Amino acid sequence: MTPQELRDLGLEELRQKERELQRELFNLRFQHRTNQLESPARLRLVRRDVARVKTLLRERAAQGG
Repeated sequence: MTPQELRDLGLEELRQKERELQRELFNLRFQHRTNQLESPARLRLVRRDVARVKTLLRERAAQGG
């Protein structure tokens, strides 16, 4: 997901997206540990998306909404 697409989301949508990404990240890590992960690059992409969402949430909290 591009940063611009994330910026267009509302506050509650960002929180929901963070929960989805965290869940996906957990599943990817689990697959990685059990040697069932098909695309290791996906792990890196999801981690970056989580960081982007957290950054946007933090920016919005600093702005007061």
